[in-house]
Amino acid sequence: MNLGPWGDLTILAAVMEMVFATCVFVYISRLERRTSHPLGEQVGAHKAVLAKLRKREPMSQDEVDYATELVDDARSPLAYAIPAALFTIGFFYVVGCLFVLHIHGGHPSFRTFIGGIPMLTSMNMAGQLRRVARLKGKLPTPSAPASESSDELARA
Repeated sequence: MNLGPWGDLTILAAVMEMVFATCVFVYISRLERRTSHPLGEQVGAHKAVLAKLRKREPMSQDEVDYATELVDDARSPLAYAIPAALFTIGFFYVVGCLFVLHIHGGHPSFRTFIGGIPMLTSMNMAGQLRRVARLKGKLPTPSAPASESSDELARA
């Protein structure tokens, strides 16, 4: 059975959507199982902490911990499954419409390319995740507390 290029792309998009949806389910399940940071319960804390981190402003230890959590979440490969799943939904819609038009005849209309909206949205989401993930270099390095034994050795 030959479905043509649009049919093959539609099947590929459906399979990839199932893969990405499974990855999203795993990622969200992991996020729900862990204990949330107290700053995560405050409205606007996410934006405020990331703004402080971008500007390298001084932060409290709670803010540093929360920023580390946010950056680590954005650096997770599974986090990128969310925009990938959204992109694949739009792609499936577009190639599915083109496949139906190929089978039954007709010309693409504006409705055929409505799937481009979630595709563009997903690229924005991936860019936002990438911008947060790049903040890892701006995270303050934890300073090791000076132990008394090293001071004693230095004096001797």
